Amino acid sequence: MRKILLIRPSALGDVCRTVPVLVRLRRQHPDAHIDWLVQEGFEPAIASHPNLSRVVTFPRRRLGNWWQPKVGQAAVRWMNEELRGPKYDLVVDCQGLLRSGIFMWWTRAPKRVGHADAAELGWLGANQRVKAPVGAHTVDRMISLVGGGPATDEEMQLYTSKADRITAENLTGDEPYVVIAPTSRWPGKRWPAERFAIAIQRILDEGITTRIVLVGGPSERDQCSLLLELAEQDERVIDLVGKTSVGELMAVIERSSLVLANDSAALHMAVGFGRPLVALFGPTRIDKVGPYHREHDVIQNVQRSEPVDHKNTAAGRALMERISVDEVVNAMRKCTTVGAPR
Repeated sequence: MRKILLIRPSALGDVCRTVPVLVRLRRQHPDAHIDWLVQEGFEPAIASHPNLSRVVTFPRRRLGNWWQPKVGQAAVRWMNEELRGPKYDLVVDCQGLLRSGIFMWWTRAPKRVGHADAAELGWLGANQRVKAPVGAHTVDRMISLVGGGPATDEEMQLYTSKADRITAENLTGDEPYVVIAPTSRWPGKRWPAERFAIAIQRILDEGITTRIVLVGGPSERDQCSLLLELAEQDERVIDLVGKTSVGELMAVIERSSLVLANDSAALHMAVGFGRPLVALFGPTRIDKVGPYHREHDVIQNVQRSEPVDHKNTAAGRALMERISVDEVVNAMRKCTTVGAPR
């Protein structure tokens, strides 16, 4: 295999935890040129990985309305140049959706590997279809495409650029800090902002840390307005919500002493950097999509008989509200590795 393409465009957290597939591919094909197709804006999540040859950027926003004639023509040109042009020998689809299946098929690679049960008929793009247990963790399912057992901590390792590390240091300074990621794309996955505010005050008052760094995306500031007000009033709370690139966010998490997060990309970044972690889960199957091999770091108060559905906002919020401030603060207190930044 001279040229290999790994397809995992999104979501950001899933991109971060797909790196073991890249590591396995490099181990199996040490001299190959390995590219990764990723959504525009998410490139920093993988660009610095030593096992990657090139990032292929998918301009999702520009090509989103593909049914419009001009956009459709641009999409075909892009696929011909970026997917068929390189003449890949092997393509591995870790996304498992219709779009990624089309991308895989379009390459015309002699060997195209995907899951036999890929959603939205995405399996049609593969000529080698792998059966993986439906109940397996997302990481293990992706690894099944390239063979081998569970991923190791070393295989989960993420990497940042020197420029992003310098920026993160300038933003956070030299003193230890705890990163708090209070946002999530799905409302049912969010721990109440007022509880985050109480927890922050207790964390600071009890000396668990001397500083807090709030992180999140540019479109998520309205989710945590109460915490942003707290940052304006207390210099120990640093507001970086929407103020970092993906790479800078990764570097901020890499330097942190501890991460407190809802089910979000920041959570999986913390796993990739081996950071102490307290993860808050409600309507989500942690055995399938939780922090990989870090289930002991999860706080979740769900009975076995209860259904979990992150798209059911009311039920999700009810589950998240079962998590008390005491539980969170106690869990953070037990993270004895809080200390100087790495």
